[in-house]
Amino acid sequence: MRLAVDDEIYNVNAVWLGPPGKTLPFRARYVAYGVGAAVFVLVQMLERRLGIGFGFFALAYSMLVTVAVTKLILRVVDHDRPVSAVLRGLANEISAPRATTRMTTATIRPARIRAVPARPGRTRPRGNHSPATGSTSGSES
Repeated sequence: MRLAVDDEIYNVNAVWLGPPGKTLPFRARYVAYGVGAAVFVLVQMLERRLGIGFGFFALAYSMLVTVAVTKLILRVVDHDRPVSAVLRGLANEISAPRATTRMTTATIRPARIRAVPARPGRTRPRGNHSPATGSTSGSES
């Protein structure tokens, strides 16, 4: 549940609506223009690395990807959490030390697993133990 902010300063949104009398058809915060420009450049670099040529449809799709990624990034950015804090948190998460997870290999041999459990009282002793008879290896006197 979100509570409405009662501070007047937070109710003011830093939005550029366009020139006077000719407003833009969308509302975007000032930070969205910077983030969008950076994302667009990264998307263009990625497209060129993948061998996608520079054409109308490639540009149109990259604009759509830019808008979508910018919206995703700006969902976590607000006045309490600026872009620099989000980027620093991402860098900390990526570079944080992790516990090494090593793969262990186990071999299961079905021949050593009993399909039917032994009856109680008729189990053979395992190992090199001799049955407890109370006698020693020497002669009895």
